[in-house]
Amino acid sequence: MKETVSIGIQDFEKIRNRHCFYIDKTNFIKEWWDSKDDVTLITRPRRFGKTLNMSMLECFFSNRYEKRGDLFEGLSVWEDEEYRMLQGTYPVISLTFANVKETNITDVKKRISQMIADLYTKHLFLVSSEHIEEIEKEYIHNVVRYQSQMPDDIATMAIHKLTDFLSRYYNKKVIILLDEYDTPMQEAYINGFWDELIPFIRTMFNTTFKTNPYAERAIMTGITRVSKESIFSDLNNLKVVTTTSDEYADSFGFTEEEVFAALDRFGFSEEKEDVKHWYDGFTFGDKTDIYNPWSIINYLDTGKFQTYWANTSSNSLVGKLIREGSPDVKKTMEDLLVGKSTISEIDEQIVFNQLDRNQSAIWSLFLASGYLRVENIIFNKRKNKYFYELVLTNNEVLFMFQNMIDGWFLDYTEDYNEFIKALLQGNKKVMNIYMNRVALRTFSFFDTGNHPSAFSEPERFYHGFVLGLMVDLQDRYVINSNRESGFGRYDVLLEPLNNTDNAIILEFKVHDADEEDTLADTVDAALAQIEEKQYAQAIIAKGIPEERIRKYGFAFEGKTVLIG
Repeated sequence: MKETVSIGIQDFEKIRNRHCFYIDKTNFIKEWWDSKDDVTLITRPRRFGKTLNMSMLECFFSNRYEKRGDLFEGLSVWEDEEYRMLQGTYPVISLTFANVKETNITDVKKRISQMIADLYTKHLFLVSSEHIEEIEKEYIHNVVRYQSQMPDDIATMAIHKLTDFLSRYYNKKVIILLDEYDTPMQEAYINGFWDELIPFIRTMFNTTFKTNPYAERAIMTGITRVSKESIFSDLNNLKVVTTTSDEYADSFGFTEEEVFAALDRFGFSEEKEDVKHWYDGFTFGDKTDIYNPWSIINYLDTGKFQTYWANTSSNSLVGKLIREGSPDVKKTMEDLLVGKSTISEIDEQIVFNQLDRNQSAIWSLFLASGYLRVENIIFNKRKNKYFYELVLTNNEVLFMFQNMIDGWFLDYTEDYNEFIKALLQGNKKVMNIYMNRVALRTFSFFDTGNHPSAFSEPERFYHGFVLGLMVDLQDRYVINSNRESGFGRYDVLLEPLNNTDNAIILEFKVHDADEEDTLADTVDAALAQIEEKQYAQAIIAKGIPEERIRKYGFAFEGKTVLIG
């Protein structure tokens, strides 16, 4: 039967029954089971096969799939007689938090409660069992009746209780599968109810995974390893596997060998280098050249190079961290966007409530999420620490960030477009009109408001503004920014890529009442600095005549801007 490339199917049984394109990852079953770990947490970027692998585990171990060995025929796990005997022999509880994306604590608890009620509904056969006491049967009925109105003490204990009931019913301990465990926590951080959610999640995880004698083994997947102190403080039986761990390194994502074989199979042999440029770049443990499956599958289906993986779901968290981040965060993004690297410590235990003040926590999250890759590891003997040289993962990620930044101003006001037009035309009057409108409407957009100050807010805005210039004018200009001495001097040089555009130098200065009487004086000081520091010499040396160099001073006071 002809193999079909299917898009979006995360159900292992469906993929196998429909004879869809599938790269064999069943060695993951053996590696996980042979590890004998009680509770395993595996973190991988989104769309890297986590959900499909969890579905595969359920199909393999769950007694609901007893005598369904046909699903695994021809795959590596089925070559082992011992594992053939293991298939379909365990009660399995399978849950996913992938869709728990509510914006407040009340709705998150309702959604999780509803999921638990649905889970109990699927197991209502338990109430007919002689192994379940009458009072316990009433408990089961009550959980179903509660639906989304479940009290916290019931919701946090319900999975523990269900494993008890199932283990007695089947006379066998239960395997627990929880996919995308950290989705509600990411949403809690974005929407400001992190501290409210954590006690609820911590209690649920403790009862489900630690104090649970009825569980045979458990596995969780997610994008991030949320800090032990946040939700895993009581869980001392947890095996954590991150993107830097060697375990399961090729179980999630496609290896280059697998990708190139698929390209040959579907008639794209000539496109291997371009596919590598667009979609390679991930490293898991000791395995390099890992590709994200979503983009490869979509490319096999369409034959077109697009940002498939980067645009599949919300990038609101990374967008928030860059947009509202400190000037240093935006400076680093400037470097990354033009192919440079950044050096940072990495802490794989993500502490979400540190993200607004700890830059290394941000880059750690970006690495875990797949937006950055490790180019080099450096050991600092003096500090006795490892530092990581990080770059954007690949071409697809670069375009994702460019599109994200491009939307910052456009989503808020059309005035930004008018400012860009006026800048290119050299119309200072119009530049002043529209720049003031842009600043007035977008200042709060670039500041978290957690630590507002007259100094930090303009810096956040102008660094975000320069990122916008870098993206919107990339087809016509190379944008260089020296940004020395904090906001005291942030000069931007736009070097034209053709012989018709003018070069542009921008100098930003905050009005200092001790040194300048008016904003016009600040503009003059900015323009004088351009001349004194001879910023134009860099492009004059490249053959651009001085008459083709425009120079602007931007003076800022509060949300008022004067351009001269």
